[in-house]
Amino acid sequence: MGADATQLASKIRLLLMDVDGVLTDGKLYNVPGPDGAMVETKGFDSHDGIGLQWLARVGIVTGVISGRLSPATVERARQCKMKYVYQGHTEKIPIVNEILADAKLEASEVAYIGDDLTDVVVMRRVGLAVATANARPEVKAIAHYVTREAGGQGAVREVVELLLKAQDRWPEILKHYEASE
Repeated sequence: MGADATQLASKIRLLLMDVDGVLTDGKLYNVPGPDGAMVETKGFDSHDGIGLQWLARVGIVTGVISGRLSPATVERARQCKMKYVYQGHTEKIPIVNEILADAKLEASEVAYIGDDLTDVVVMRRVGLAVATANARPEVKAIAHYVTREAGGQGAVREVVELLLKAQDRWPEILKHYEASE
């Protein structure tokens, strides 16, 4: 992790992210529901989930902005204590502006994790732009930080730890779980 990314991460009060390819590996599964109609579902990483709960515990707000509509995303956001859940939006700047106004934050206080071209416009406007390891080359090229892990496989947890460490909150997480003295 570069010094620049750590410095930027130290100022973050809000973490926003895309869903498919960031919180998931990007695969979409269509399975029959009880009525026989097809239902879309996704797989989420458990380490990402607990990490997002830690951010909520320390007062860093989280949220998602996704181009797809998915009940699985709504449930995952609830489990992870996310405040902002916007779906069906491929044009993300108006949503980011709405969230900034609601949260009363500056763009420099926001981190955004993306993986595809629709994320670049947001990443260019926030304080900490993060691309997942599986992101498009164009996305990685403009990121302040590129995760070692792929979306849906711990990329979000990696960013959570970056934020917590940069803000000197990681020791309290370790202490809470008796993982340090």
